[in-house]
Amino acid sequence: MALVGISSDNSSEIEPNINKLNSQAGLASLLLTVVELVRQLMEAQVIRRMEEKVLSESDLDKAAESLQKLEEQVLRLCEIFEIDPADLNVNLGEFGTLLPQPGSYYPGETSNNPSILELLDRLLNIGVVVHGDVDLGLGNLNLIHAKLRLVLTSKSV
Repeated sequence: MALVGISSDNSSEIEPNINKLNSQAGLASLLLTVVELVRQLMEAQVIRRMEEKVLSESDLDKAAESLQKLEEQVLRLCEIFEIDPADLNVNLGEFGTLLPQPGSYYPGETSNNPSILELLDRLLNIGVVVHGDVDLGLGNLNLIHAKLRLVLTSKSV
């Protein structure tokens, strides 16, 4: 993805191509939403491990610094693409919001109106196994058969 373009006066000066950035903001918003969801999930897992006292001070410091840098990068990219960071929290109607409201969720505590992130955090903490078969085909012909087994957990297996 090119973030720079040649200015209109045909000089060799490079400047941001704002029109190109604005046209790609929809995709950028989606990608930043996914990154922010994963970032917050990782943050929740760091908090859980901190409270279980399974992280050394050094590991905790490294994790906190990395999470802070990632958050700064997300905010920087929001600024570049002219996206309000609050817009990364998608409202999924009856399912609630993708992310919790700031300060409304702490890993391990329940809330009255859980977000998708909270539900994913709980699933990661408990663990879940998804098993199934998928058949894809055309005209009553099974062309692809897939057996799926997914183990989703924050613990070592």
